[in-house]
Amino acid sequence: MKYIVYIFICMFMFKAEVSPAQNKHFITSGVIEFERTANMFALVKKKVTKSTMDVKPYYEEYLRTQPQFRKLKSTLTFGNNTTLYNPLPADTWVYYWYDSPMANQLNIVFSDLTKRTSVIQKDFYERTYLVKDSLRTIKWKITDETRVIAGYNCRRANALVLDSIYVVAFYTDEIHISGGPESFNGLPGMILGVAVPHENVTWFATKVTEKAIENKTLVPPTKGKAVNNKQLYEEIMKAISNSGDYAIVQLKGLLL
Repeated sequence: MKYIVYIFICMFMFKAEVSPAQNKHFITSGVIEFERTANMFALVKKKVTKSTMDVKPYYEEYLRTQPQFRKLKSTLTFGNNTTLYNPLPADTWVYYWYDSPMANQLNIVFSDLTKRTSVIQKDFYERTYLVKDSLRTIKWKITDETRVIAGYNCRRANALVLDSIYVVAFYTDEIHISGGPESFNGLPGMILGVAVPHENVTWFATKVTEKAIENKTLVPPTKGKAVNNKQLYEEIMKAISNSGDYAIVQLKGLLL
């Protein structure tokens, strides 16, 4: 009799352990609202280089008169294993001397996660390109660190993109899409937070809305000169050829 009672208790405990997982709700379509934050104090300081020390007073004026952080909004619509990242218009503008690619949202990004392809409409320096190529491949290292973002439990992963840019991402497996803001992808769930600490910019979800998404809503952008990633790189190098030692900062901002 004691043996039967023991078996019953074990079965009850096992059921209690698996029930939360069985009842867990997974999202496959909807809209995520993101906020991108740029540390303008750090970005403007990068414009004061060895060859541009004469503009240091402009940087010091910025510290006295302007806010440290610039916040921009965007949405990520997802469904049918595709995503469409769309920046929203900025509420404020940045005076041209203080401006930099990293301070702006330059890209509309359509990602087909099944075919592993993307179409990116990129606007910079009064130029518009339509970049059609494969998805960026990112070798993530998943950690045990967790945090809650927009109400979802997320796990941290680290990686290097473009060979040298250190990226921290937080993803949730409650959203069954391996995508994220901009061109970030490749984790076992949706990326709800990204920090690029050395480039002084972050993206974090502020709201997730689950809803059905019509296929006609998830379509690639169509505007711009058609190029692939290699051709885009060549176009960027032409555009920043006269930027001296500030060119590497521009390059990172335009490619990230």
